[in-house]
Amino acid sequence: MKTFRNLSGPLFDGPRMRALEARAMASGQVTGAALMERAGQGVVAAVLDRWPALDRPGARALLLAGPGNNGGDGFVVARLLAARGWQVDLRLLGARARLRGDAAAMAARWTGAVAPLADDVPLPGADLVVDALFGTGLARPFEALPRLQAQLADWGAAEAGPRIVAVDVPSGLSADTGTVPGRAEGPRLAAHLTVSFHAAKLGHVLAAGPAACGALAIADIGLAPFDDGTGPRFARLSPDLPKRGGHKFSHGHALVLAGPAGHGGAARMAARAALRVGAGLVTLACPDPALAENAARLDAVMLRGLGPDEGAGLAALLGDPRISALCLGPGLGVERAAALLGPALASGRGLVIDADALTALAAEGAAGLRRGLGPGMVLTPHGGEFARLCPDLGQALSEGRIGRAAAAAEAAARLGAVVLLKGPDTVIAAPDGRLAVAAAVYDAAVPWLATAGAGDVLAGIIAGLVARGIAPFAAAETAALLHAAAARAFGPGLIAEDLPDRLPGVLAALEPRRLDP
Repeated sequence: MKTFRNLSGPLFDGPRMRALEARAMASGQVTGAALMERAGQGVVAAVLDRWPALDRPGARALLLAGPGNNGGDGFVVARLLAARGWQVDLRLLGARARLRGDAAAMAARWTGAVAPLADDVPLPGADLVVDALFGTGLARPFEALPRLQAQLADWGAAEAGPRIVAVDVPSGLSADTGTVPGRAEGPRLAAHLTVSFHAAKLGHVLAAGPAACGALAIADIGLAPFDDGTGPRFARLSPDLPKRGGHKFSHGHALVLAGPAGHGGAARMAARAALRVGAGLVTLACPDPALAENAARLDAVMLRGLGPDEGAGLAALLGDPRISALCLGPGLGVERAAALLGPALASGRGLVIDADALTALAAEGAAGLRRGLGPGMVLTPHGGEFARLCPDLGQALSEGRIGRAAAAAEAAARLGAVVLLKGPDTVIAAPDGRLAVAAAVYDAAVPWLATAGAGDVLAGIIAGLVARGIAPFAAAETAALLHAAAARAFGPGLIAEDLPDRLPGVLAALEPRRLDP
């Protein structure tokens, strides 16, 4: 049984998972009945692993089975628990005679009673509640049984009471988006454990999915590994992360643009992060009046003033061909960012666009600047900045009409650049359709990373990696993982200034050059 921290590889949505199962069955690799039996076995194994004290003669299980294959999995779970001496109360949504295919076959193997699941019939108490109503196939709002949903939510939120295990996904949760179809406010669902099959689904790690799923376990049901490289996946580290021999310019020169005096902290953190992640040189360029302030706070980072005409000063700096990447936005100010975006975009260098530069890019009249975007650039919006960049997508996200993965993918295709949509479920999308999720959720959660300046550090890490020659999409993936790992290494009480100094320890611990999501 896999746990979340060691998951890697592809992330599936509902259609992709069903296509994989259909291909396996059509090839003769496995039958649908065998998959269903293994799924039920996986659920029971995960329950016993997580709550061994529940497994005793006379333990009570309430099994809620739906009318499709998820319900068929539930019949298997009921049979296996009864064989261990559990008292199983099985409630079926819909008529038993309407079950079809493998679900009907598994129901036929259940020799216990089957009672109808009705909203006006109180649910009995139990030690374990198994939610096998709807799985990955649910693509519409689940509006039936409001009392049942409220009862499950209450049980899930209570410290005492039955343990709730969801089969594949909590019923009502979209396996593709981590939201409840038709509800922008997110799911009122609270399983304690969700057991899915073969691989994690997007909905397990996006949006409110982790809160709804509780803990996540993945059961192996005997499907061959599959990753054709075209679908979404967990973020992974660049294989080029270790530094090799050479001088400082062999490892790139990052240029971080800073704001006026009194506003330089964000850029200084970005610059230090770029240096810590392995850029050979980092220069912070700022207005001339801010040079003394920055000099008092920086040693290894070099300083350059931009002069009275900052746009011309940047263009002059970019005459140095050894500068390989720029970071533009942290603490810069929107007007200054708008003035510097033109020469930065025209430079053809790797470019990380963050914070105030994103706001400048989203402003009316910025169409010319947008035409300068390209696949060598990384945009790092949080939710509000994303809504300003792509108002229609931001509105659809807020209304629950599109998921974060689809929104980021569409934005990257529109803008022609890599988009890193920040959050605990950071989504990285490339204009060529590649998509990865860096999920700091479940037992990898780092809630203390939600602190002022953390995004500035992330922008600096990306810029440092791009300066070293790592491709923008890979740099964004790697940076998101390193960023969360540095926060985990520090622990609660973290402030953004702590992050750059935690990077060396994180990098040193990468053996064999991988990092759990």
